[in-house]
Formats: sequence, structure tokens, C-alpha cells
Amino acid sequence: MLVRIVKMSFEPSKIDEFLSNFEANKNKIRNFRGCNFLELYRDQNNTNIFFTYSYWKSSDDLENYRQSDLFKSVWAKTKPLFNAKPEAWSVNKLESLE
Repeated sequence: MLVRIVKMSFEPSKIDEFLSNFEANKNKIRNFRGCNFLELYRDQNNTNIFFTYSYWKSSDDLENYRQSDLFKSVWAKTKPLFNAKPEAWSVNKLESLE
């Protein structure tokens, strides 16, 4: 399993637009082949900073999503809203305690 973490910083006046786009597409992303989990987080202190966490069966599944029309359409609407370059990490989960 691969965990994808993406940090995004938005122009404050564009946050509602981002949230609307996420709301419209979150189920499509979560149900994309190979995606097992999707969460959206918002920083408590810098409320224009958001993180997505998604779990993918494999790096190939993530790459298939990144090459898909769904990703391209979501990213095309998201990218102009940033006020800083997004950062992304693909990591392997080593442990999880609940």
C-alpha cells in the first residue's frame, strides 16, 4: 500500500472554490480504481493550508489516477487557486495504532 500526502496552500479568497471542487469530486477520487481511502485536512493555524491523504493499492494505481481525465480536470480547477507551490509525498505506512 502507498500513502499519498499532498500539501496545498490556497489564496484565502479561493478556499471556497477549492472546497466546492473537492466536494464535487471526492467520491469519484475515492472510488477510482486502486484508491482505498481519502481524507482532507485543514491546518488549525494557517487555515488556507490543506492536506489530502489517500491510500493506493500500488504506485501504478496512483500513476493511473494521475494520468486520468478525472485528475486532469480536478487539477485544472485546483492549480490556479494556489498561493504557493504544492508539495507531495508518496510514503509507505510502517505502523498504524488505533
